[in-house]
Amino acid sequence: MEPLALESRPSTGSAVAGGLVALVTAPFALLLGATTHFVSGVVLLSLKHAATDKPPLRTEGSVRRKVGEGLRWIYRHPRLGPLAWSSHAWFIGSAMMGAVLPALVLDDLRIGALGLGLVLTGAGIGSVVGTLISIRIGQRWGTGRTMVTARLIQPVALALIAFSPLVAVAYGPLTDQAYGSPADWPTPLWAAFAVAVGGQFLFWMSMGVEGPLEMGYWQAVTPDKLIARMSATKRSMNRGMIVLGAPLGGFVATITSSSIALWAAAGVMLLSASMLLFSKFRNANVENDQLTDEEALT
Repeated sequence: MEPLALESRPSTGSAVAGGLVALVTAPFALLLGATTHFVSGVVLLSLKHAATDKPPLRTEGSVRRKVGEGLRWIYRHPRLGPLAWSSHAWFIGSAMMGAVLPALVLDDLRIGALGLGLVLTGAGIGSVVGTLISIRIGQRWGTGRTMVTARLIQPVALALIAFSPLVAVAYGPLTDQAYGSPADWPTPLWAAFAVAVGGQFLFWMSMGVEGPLEMGYWQAVTPDKLIARMSATKRSMNRGMIVLGAPLGGFVATITSSSIALWAAAGVMLLSASMLLFSKFRNANVENDQLTDEEALT
């Protein structure tokens, strides 16, 4: 699994994008986004090549053998195996959330593109805060315990987001009109918005906490000879989970509601956390779990 908190980190760009959509419509906002990606590519091309004294590691054997070694390393490892399966489940839940969250904000809360951007900005702030405190918490609690705790927080955060439309209803009935500007939001919508932003902040703060620790653990316990195979294996599997999770979230939202679909995503996230909680990974420790190349391939 790619480090979860680094996989798709929102930022202040979300709020800017929402404002642009509200101001100049979505096509022009997408055009500006494409332009920024083009500029980013040009900057990368302008960088000078930096030679290294250490040549890339070369391994012998067929592609089939190398793929098999990567699979065996991950799924037979007493701690990487549960982490990988937990990550696969996490990506299903995350894809469900990604497919449903815009519908909940735009259709249920009806706070418009700017409102959606502001909700996603809460996620960006949370991820930055979590990343800043990640190492300190990891040193105090240990890698395994910190990551398990972070993943247990995530379904709670999703449940908060799913609960936000009910918060608005609790304050009184809403009209069917869309509220494009925050200045036009009634008090019920501000309350629902606060709950949704709080859920996003909490979710991504926990992601920010676990992301650096997860990256460090994968790379520290995997011998150099297997780094590429490990990364290719987990990335391929996790991308496949996104293909399953996104349409599943949309389907559940279509036959029920966006809130129920988010509750279902929270349930998948809870399953993901439980896979770590009830496995050897909860005691994961970088210093004790490292192996040499020879030990890893036996």
